Amino acid sequence: MLSGSVRPDGDAREFYAGLDLHSVDMTGALDAPDPILADPPLHASYEERPGAADRWMASLSDADLAHQVDAWARALLEAGAREADVLHLHHLTPLNAAAALVAPDVPVVGHLHGTELLMLEQLDPGHPWRRRMGEWARRCERIVLLSDSQAARVEPLLGIDADRCERIPNGFEPAAFDLRPGFDRAAHWRRHLVESPKGRSPSELVAYSADEVEGAFAAGNPVLLYVGRFTAVKRLALLIEAHAQAAKSFVARAPLVILGGFPGEWEGEHPADTIDRLGARDVFLAGWHGHDELPAFLNASDAIVLPSVREQFGQVLVEGMACGLCAVAVDAHGPGEIVEDGVTGWLVEADDLPGLSRALIEVVNRPQERRRRSLAARADARARYAWPALAERVAGLYEQAGAATVRSRI
Repeated sequence: MLSGSVRPDGDAREFYAGLDLHSVDMTGALDAPDPILADPPLHASYEERPGAADRWMASLSDADLAHQVDAWARALLEAGAREADVLHLHHLTPLNAAAALVAPDVPVVGHLHGTELLMLEQLDPGHPWRRRMGEWARRCERIVLLSDSQAARVEPLLGIDADRCERIPNGFEPAAFDLRPGFDRAAHWRRHLVESPKGRSPSELVAYSADEVEGAFAAGNPVLLYVGRFTAVKRLALLIEAHAQAAKSFVARAPLVILGGFPGEWEGEHPADTIDRLGARDVFLAGWHGHDELPAFLNASDAIVLPSVREQFGQVLVEGMACGLCAVAVDAHGPGEIVEDGVTGWLVEADDLPGLSRALIEVVNRPQERRRRSLAARADARARYAWPALAERVAGLYEQAGAATVRSRI
């Protein structure tokens, strides 16, 4: 396995502990005059964020691209790419060009996660990055897509036939993401919001009072949970406002916990400022936590809420459903395929404040319906997204890619 790594929050050695890993430590690039031209360089981003160290990929010059390709070519050689049977390359990046350079005879399975499609949709048809990424995609023997909604987009954007693509969604580890009978929810929230908070505001650590937390998270009060980054497409301000409106009609207190927000990263108004501006009650910021901590937060909650308007998949929905949470999400892209409205959760239209507020009211005020959809959500997630079944499909794809290459050489 080959992966970039940035310490401390993106340390690949910690994330992939126990696996055979070749890690490329890009931490030093953060202090370089131009992180994209460091050695090794920071990877470019599909998101255009002014001032970010990982510059927008579509803005890279030919010289920038050549430096990236050279760095990843060396990393591929060190990781043994030439001796591989198949290279599974995630996203369409300079890594694809590096693979074509150092291991031209090794078949490639591509893997689109959606963010590159969003970037391509912002570019003119004649943009050089449309051409480059199309060439990389066409070199792949097979390409993995996360959802059916991506299939119609790949042909006009990348010039590849959707029939060459295999729909294999992201999955979850069933042993990690599951119900935890007897889990002490009150102790969990007390520990993370009162005793050892990870952050409440963009500038300082502030603990919530014990009385505040114990009142909001009293036994019987349903907990609504958001997990993710604080980027504009996630629509956190909309969620906080919808919760504030819905709370007027709740039959019980129902705290909204916002888990995530990479340290120092947010777009637009920070959720802490939105809470203050609206005078929102029972909204708690739990800070950024490792993925291994997520099952506990899910087991301490009753519904997973994701108001994002451009979510290409929605991994947290799958993981929340696996832990027995019904879901509230936008009826678009990946979430619209993961959540079945009326069965495993509630789907609302994008940027629909009244609709989102009504969905939250139903989650809180209809406990029997919430439990019914939660049970259905857990069963559905385990049937469609558990890793063991998905791993078999990926292994089959490797066999197809290798066989296609052998046939082309005969």
